[in-house]
Amino acid sequence: MAIEKTDEGLERVVGVSGLALTIVNFTIGAGIFVLPAVVGIEMGAFGIFSYIFCAIMLATIMLCYAETGARVTSSGGSYAYVVAAFGEFPGFIINWLFFFGWSILSDAALLNIIADSLAVVFPVFLNPWLRAVFFFVLMSFMILLNIRGAKQGVSFIKIVTLVKLIPLLAIIIFGFGYIKTDNLYWDHIPSLKSFGNTALVLFFAFAGFESALSVSGEIKNPKRTVPMGILLAGLLILIVYLLLQTVTQGVLGSQMADFKDAPLAAIAEKIIGPVGATILLLTAAFSCFTNVSGDVLATPRLLFAGAKDGMFPKILGKVHPKFATPYWAIAIYGSLIFILSIAGGFKQLAVLASAAILLIYLSVILASIKLRTKKQDVAEKTFRMPGGLTIPLIGIAAIVWLLTSLTKWEILSALIFIAVIVMIYFVMKIYNKEKK
Repeated sequence: MAIEKTDEGLERVVGVSGLALTIVNFTIGAGIFVLPAVVGIEMGAFGIFSYIFCAIMLATIMLCYAETGARVTSSGGSYAYVVAAFGEFPGFIINWLFFFGWSILSDAALLNIIADSLAVVFPVFLNPWLRAVFFFVLMSFMILLNIRGAKQGVSFIKIVTLVKLIPLLAIIIFGFGYIKTDNLYWDHIPSLKSFGNTALVLFFAFAGFESALSVSGEIKNPKRTVPMGILLAGLLILIVYLLLQTVTQGVLGSQMADFKDAPLAAIAEKIIGPVGATILLLTAAFSCFTNVSGDVLATPRLLFAGAKDGMFPKILGKVHPKFATPYWAIAIYGSLIFILSIAGGFKQLAVLASAAILLIYLSVILASIKLRTKKQDVAEKTFRMPGGLTIPLIGIAAIVWLLTSLTKWEILSALIFIAVIVMIYFVMKIYNKEKK
């Protein structure tokens, strides 16, 4: 079957399984190795229901992405959806919030978590020079792999996602034999404050699916693939989270606080001895690596899409003549991650991330509402979420609630960042106007 090439010069090579596993890779990251303890300590056995509540909350946002992603099929994901609905100015802000405020800072932090995890077993990774060389090798590998083709990048993500799920599935399967049923009973319902705190943590544990959609310009038959990929990934993620929480709560129970930093490692140690904790530690490092790999595949497409729209330097919009990938965008994005990871600047800026992703979600939900008002070709059937505006309105309410839960520094950092981006936008407009 011939590969479809888009007007952007890219190739549509990402199918349902590729998109679904990429979403799973982004969502089930390093946080899963401590998440069960965070939930269990705050909520006890009732914590299992918190996952269902947050899954419903995220489902409203996912459905908005599914509907919009089935209609807007150009590169850029969230950015492309906002541009299609509201134009380039809001799109410019969302692009910066996504690629810098959310993705680059997260990736720089993940690279350091990889080195810190390995340093527990191999202390040599505490050496800053060796860490820098290590980061350079990792980023060079990811950059070259993704320049060689989206198909190769997605195939790699599919393989490493399945590999990183194996230890988690092993804990679920073998951990059931160690469950004590008394640990799964609760004698009271947690307070609303405890529930709110847990919901905020869990919401971000489910975040990540939106990054996979940045390759929207390379998705095969997006009208079908985007909704199917989101649905399959969402179900798999919820099942894995629920089972891991059940096993962790059932095995550790009231001892959860004693293993708050590594609950899954504690269960692995109970199953196969001390080597189990080491395996889980290395799995956590590997999970961080797969997350960064996915970002190097997906997020450069935002830079590429912005360049094609004239909002970023033209060089970022160049497509490799042989591999049909935005090679300059990939190389520059990977290089920025490397620079921040060794400079440590991400630590001061990381406060921006939570507000950034919530604002991105809110913008896409509003875009889905706006795009519904635009006429669509009757013959062009795409996924449409049920319930009219009910689901988007629930999503908006959830986002507003979570925004009110952020600290004043998180909100202030986002406002300052947006103000700077607005200034950059108008300076660019003035410069481009004078240049003509």
